[in-house]
This record gives sequence, structure tokens and C-alpha cells, in this order.
Amino acid sequence: MRFIASIPKVVVSLLLVAAIINLLIGVFLRYVMIPVTDYMDWDPVRFTWVEEVGEMMLAWLTLVGAAIGLRARTHFTLHILRFAPAGQRVVDVVHNVLIAIVGAIACWYGVKLCLLNRTLATPGLEINLAVLYASVVVGGGLLVVYAISMIVAPPPPHDDILLE
Repeated sequence: MRFIASIPKVVVSLLLVAAIINLLIGVFLRYVMIPVTDYMDWDPVRFTWVEEVGEMMLAWLTLVGAAIGLRARTHFTLHILRFAPAGQRVVDVVHNVLIAIVGAIACWYGVKLCLLNRTLATPGLEINLAVLYASVVVGGGLLVVYAISMIVAPPPPHDDILLE
């Protein structure tokens, strides 16, 4: 079970490394290879694919990473009001229900976008656009699962450090 729970973190870690490598390749091709090919009067190196790959990785990183942040309780929170533990539990449940609803809406419309764009492809690499919109489905689904898990089995409360 622990292996399954770690899959999103591993995927995001690999995507982050791949995005950094993709960015470095883009910089190399733009700032090193263009002057070299211009100087040598060679055909230019095409690197429009770098942008497409970067956009896809960014979408997947953002949407899966948001769900991971929810489960790890690392998203930004604003503590204006203090409640008793029972009142705070109610606020947390309502908060997670709202997140689950937003995740379900994202998942639903992500499926619709996948179906609508399944016949289209990106211009450079001709990757099916459903791959891009599937990130919304996976991210929304993970938000729903993690929000429900926070309601059913909430992590122990942590004491926030207050600056007074």
C-alpha cells in the first residue's frame, strides 16, 4: 500500500528532473546551436518540440503536485480565527469537502476535454492532446481521493508557530 501511495511523488520527481533536462536542452539548442549553425551555414536545428514537452510536463507537475501538497498539508493556509478542536475539525471537513468537489469538477471536465480533443495533436511532436488534458483528470481524481482521505483519516494536528 505504501508503494501505491508513493507513485504520485515518484512521478512528480521524475517529471521535475525531466523538466530541468528539457529546459537545459532548450537553452543549449537556442543559445549554442543556433549561432553554430548560422556560422557554419548549416540547416537550422528545429527545437519547437522543447516548448511542447515543457508545457505538458508543467501541466502534469502542477496538477499532480497540487494533490500531493494537499495530502502533505503543505499548501498555504491562513489562520485568522482560532477554534476549539471540535470546531476546527468541522472547518477541516468542510474545507476538504469543498476541495473534493473542485477536484471532481476538474476531473469531470478533464474527461470531457480529453474526449473533445482526442483527435487533435500538438503541431511539433504530434502528441495526442488528450495526454495533456489527462493531467486534469488525474490531478482532479487525486484531489478527490486525498481530500476524502483527509476527512476519513485526518493526519494528526500540527501546532503552527505563531509570530506574536
